[in-house]
Amino acid sequence: MSDGARRSAGGLVIKNAEPVLVIGAGVAGLAAAAGLGRLGVPAEVLECGQSVASSWRERYDRLRMNTCRWNMTLWLGRFPSGTPTFPTRDEFVSYLENYAAKHHVRVRFGVRVDRIDRVADGWRLATSAGERSARDVVVATGHERIPRLPDWPGHDRFAGRLLHSAEYHNPREFRGGDLLVVGSGCSGLDIAGDLVQGGAARVRLSVRTQPHIVLRNSAWGPNDVVAAALQRVPTRVADAVDVFIRLKTIGDLAPYGLTLPEEGTFSALRRDDSQPTIIDPDVVEAIKSGRIEIVAGVASVDANGVRLDDRTRMNPDAIIAATGFSSGLQPIVGHLGVLDDHGMPRGSFGSATAAGLYFLGYEKGVGVISPKATLAARHLCRNLAAGRSSRASLQAAALPADAPA
Repeated sequence: MSDGARRSAGGLVIKNAEPVLVIGAGVAGLAAAAGLGRLGVPAEVLECGQSVASSWRERYDRLRMNTCRWNMTLWLGRFPSGTPTFPTRDEFVSYLENYAAKHHVRVRFGVRVDRIDRVADGWRLATSAGERSARDVVVATGHERIPRLPDWPGHDRFAGRLLHSAEYHNPREFRGGDLLVVGSGCSGLDIAGDLVQGGAARVRLSVRTQPHIVLRNSAWGPNDVVAAALQRVPTRVADAVDVFIRLKTIGDLAPYGLTLPEEGTFSALRRDDSQPTIIDPDVVEAIKSGRIEIVAGVASVDANGVRLDDRTRMNPDAIIAATGFSSGLQPIVGHLGVLDDHGMPRGSFGSATAAGLYFLGYEKGVGVISPKATLAARHLCRNLAAGRSSRASLQAAALPADAPA
């Protein structure tokens, strides 16, 4: 094997390997760098923020993880004893800090990667700190990187405050206010509950697509553990069991404006990875008590306030748009032909999308990242051991014929 590769009892180990550049010091980037280090491959992480897990630090104060700690433990990195089943934002950030320190992950902070280009012997990166090059690059900037704010007609004339959920931190500045939260995902419902508990005078939740709702934890166990078990049975059975659990744990929310979607939770999950909305019992109670009012989708926002799809008008003090994120990969690698129509990496995660170019952490859910990071590290080591000549042939075969060099 070339590059000084050898095998040990623990698997493939590479000696004298060229460094790998990893972009992003979040969950996926740290896991990949640590895994590469364990396999003898030096890795340098380029992070645009000033700390590891910078995107997690910026999320709202109430945030708790939707994945239980047993399913989000990274390779060789247990959570401290006493960590709750669903860690808080700060507990998770602390875990990632300790993980990076334990595995001696080398991170260069304040370095933004603007573009990646193919060159004869690998990849060239244009960064805010100058040009970098490497034979192997792992892109791990995350699938929730750029806040996506709807372009509602007239929104620039709205007299109140309009912000994305990424800008929301806690309810203190909204105490006593009239708030409209837009979006029926996890963040939308969680922020609506936070505003109610924080003393907002009125909280309305705009829902266009009825969500599949599950409790974070119930008598049946953590939601992700139950979901993993149900994914092993036929879809129609899993959907039926899910409806039974929802009615038993949450009840019928149709009188309050949240009806059961026609398509089952697991049918939607298997069709396009559509994730359920995970909430806590206090949010359910706030909906049933009317402290969170469910209203129709937003049609327009202008100087006169908000007009809903059902022609209802309202004039809230602030609108918080929990309307999702985009990957932000198009300016960086869009010219390479490695993204699909949704701006997400093509092909199998954890494997090379193009020779020597890996994408990691673009699947929904923190719990799936650890095994994918380990797999990516092992694939990288095999490619490094294969040598430069096979790398060139793999690169020619992996990239589309019309992709620019």
